Amino acid sequence: MIKNYILVALRNLWKNKGFSAINIVGLAVGLATCLIITLYVIDELSYDRYNEKTDSIYRIDADIRFGGNNMKLAVSSDPMGSTLKRDFPQVEQFVRFRGYGGFQVKKANENLREDRVIYTDPTIFDVFTLPFIEGNPKTALVEPHTVVITEKTARKYFNSASGVVGKTLTVNDTSNYKVTGVIQNIPSRSHFNFDFFVSLAESSEARANNWVSHNFNTYIVLKPGSDPKLLEAQFGKVIDKYIGPQVKDLMNINMDEFKKSGNYISYSLTPLSTIHLHSNKTAELDANGNIQYVYIFSAIALFILLIACVNFMNLSTARSANRAREVGVRKVLGSLKSNLITQFLTESVLLSFFALVLALIIAWLFLPFFNQLAFKEISFNLFAQPWMLPLIMVIIVIIGLLAGSYPAFYLSAFNPIQVLKGKLSGGFKKSWLRSGLVVFQFAISIFLIVGTVVIYSQLSYMRNKDLGFNRKQILIIQNTDALGSAAGSFKNDLLKLAGVEHATMTGYLPTGGWRSDNPLFPDASLDQKRAVSTQTWRVDEDYIPTLGMKMVKGRNFSKKYLTDSSGIIINESAAKLLNFKDPINQTLYTLEDIKTKKLMQYKIIGVVKDFNFNSLREQVTPLAFLLEEQRNSVAIQIKTSNISGLIAQIERKFKEIAPSQSFTYSFMDDDFNNIYNNEQRIGKISVTFSVLAILIACLGLFGLASYAAEQRVKEIGIRKVLGATVVNITEMLSKDFLTLVIIAAVIAFPFAWLAMNSWLQDFQYRITISWWIFAAAGITALFIALFTVSFQAIKAAIANPIKSLRTE
Repeated sequence: MIKNYILVALRNLWKNKGFSAINIVGLAVGLATCLIITLYVIDELSYDRYNEKTDSIYRIDADIRFGGNNMKLAVSSDPMGSTLKRDFPQVEQFVRFRGYGGFQVKKANENLREDRVIYTDPTIFDVFTLPFIEGNPKTALVEPHTVVITEKTARKYFNSASGVVGKTLTVNDTSNYKVTGVIQNIPSRSHFNFDFFVSLAESSEARANNWVSHNFNTYIVLKPGSDPKLLEAQFGKVIDKYIGPQVKDLMNINMDEFKKSGNYISYSLTPLSTIHLHSNKTAELDANGNIQYVYIFSAIALFILLIACVNFMNLSTARSANRAREVGVRKVLGSLKSNLITQFLTESVLLSFFALVLALIIAWLFLPFFNQLAFKEISFNLFAQPWMLPLIMVIIVIIGLLAGSYPAFYLSAFNPIQVLKGKLSGGFKKSWLRSGLVVFQFAISIFLIVGTVVIYSQLSYMRNKDLGFNRKQILIIQNTDALGSAAGSFKNDLLKLAGVEHATMTGYLPTGGWRSDNPLFPDASLDQKRAVSTQTWRVDEDYIPTLGMKMVKGRNFSKKYLTDSSGIIINESAAKLLNFKDPINQTLYTLEDIKTKKLMQYKIIGVVKDFNFNSLREQVTPLAFLLEEQRNSVAIQIKTSNISGLIAQIERKFKEIAPSQSFTYSFMDDDFNNIYNNEQRIGKISVTFSVLAILIACLGLFGLASYAAEQRVKEIGIRKVLGATVVNITEMLSKDFLTLVIIAAVIAFPFAWLAMNSWLQDFQYRITISWWIFAAAGITALFIALFTVSFQAIKAAIANPIKSLRTE
């Protein structure tokens, strides 16, 4: 019996090849897209899960308001971890990370730049699961000038991952580091990924017991059964006991007075498993993801699957009316209602299984393209998650049963005499269900169009916004600290090259580099009520002209004035918080040494226009420039059509001074765009999925238009005989569909506005969602629908009316 149902189902599917193909392809593309997005979401949610103690590891974060600046930090003070372990029995272990930048590692006669370098405690291997290939994790980082490297790094420098322990790496041509361990490569799904783990034992800062300075990413492991909320509740006592005395000693006020001035310090615990998607604080170990994008893609996956399912059900129910006479004949010949129900459901489920097979093939073929687009390494393994394949099978069966339920239960219930008289056929216009489903799928499509346009408009706004500095045609030569005292003469040599307009030497750049936050005081008493927490950058006199910044008041640094060594330039935000009537020639004070309380004083010589040196998600904060040599990089403003030739000349100059050092460079414009790589990838993926959603919707609309034209073939023939033109017929067949698209737009617009307005709130500098975005989305949807429907409408309109009016 089952065999017969399947054979009849296959025969019917083959008989209606066009509709079957549209149904299968539409559902398959929707399922494939949903599957790929599901794999992406699983990948994002699995970060740091490779650690055996994942659920017990927490990072200590700081939230500090001081000097008019609110800082949310992924770091804490150097004694925090050890103090918590000592004072609270529920803390099993701790580890700290401290970044001091990369270094040069000698390989043969060449120095290679390594940036994935971190300084850490030997307890790192008690906290994180980093399996050793060689070495002892208990002693690996106990001694200063020791380093643990990853397997790929060992192969890079020693051509092997074994027999490496005990060998040395020469760093910056000055220091030898003993390799004490080789670990397996860190999984890609980790919120940090370093190649060199250097012992913190050589860092005096790590033993400074400085509670008011926050520079260490600190993690703790809680003992089983411990409640992190109870530990968080004790942080107030830690602040009063340890930070309070240092604040008192530093500024001669107690913590109550500190808080009454509107300042505060608080700490919180962030679970390791949530860092990648839920943390975007200052001083993260690496760029993190964003849970919002997981929600967005999950919604897109659901939307696309719903559109595909709507198509599947719409076309199944529409086509079923053509089988009314088949149902009547079967019932006259003795078929039971249950037989007809089983037959229709079998056909629908079989069709959905064909779609599943095709979907798996499509997903497998297109996953590499998605990986390239999303910068991922997702593998196509349905068995990695044991629940995935059964869930897909269940969804397929449900879709098949829902799609087949209309013909199964509705048609099978009709009186065979009425059916054979042709009283069932009502055409497209009499089906509110199909109309509602078309509205639903086009509402989703229009929602996705609006979302895509808004995302791309925001990305375009960020790329073209006036940031207060010129990032175009700025070439950055990195690693110039390797030139030593010759770095200054290297900069001067570059200025003599044709095509070089300006050059500045510093590591402090708006698109990434060094950062240094210090409080500035307008009086020597260090009154914390008037303190301004400020980024303090060391630059030379060429910095402002090279980057095209504008002076609002006063002047730039100049070699003509020897006193500029004690001069300071502040930005508009700092000037506003300092609240001087005229900031020029006012004196600012900063604490050079906390222990000795040695003060440094600077005279304000100028105010520079605010420029964005953080992400556009954040407001511009106070900043100050000090005149001081800083050799980390040289930024060059260039003006030449032969950029590659100029770079070659610069490299020759670099190699003349340091032949064994690696020459690396970047363009500031690229560095700026890299800050928003995640958003750019999201934009591209959103466009891809939006196009897919629209194509699937159009596929269904094409099928429905074909059905509508087929149902009204005699009406069209009569109208043509009576003088109706092709335009009249096309308009008649198209207007019903276009009306549904307009209704869909009206429904979609408010939901799209709410969703995208919420997304934009993450950016301090953002676009306004204009009316034209909605108009463009609506017109685009109308045009797509019209193009899809008119193809079938014109085909029906130009058909020979004689053939359509022949009696059966």
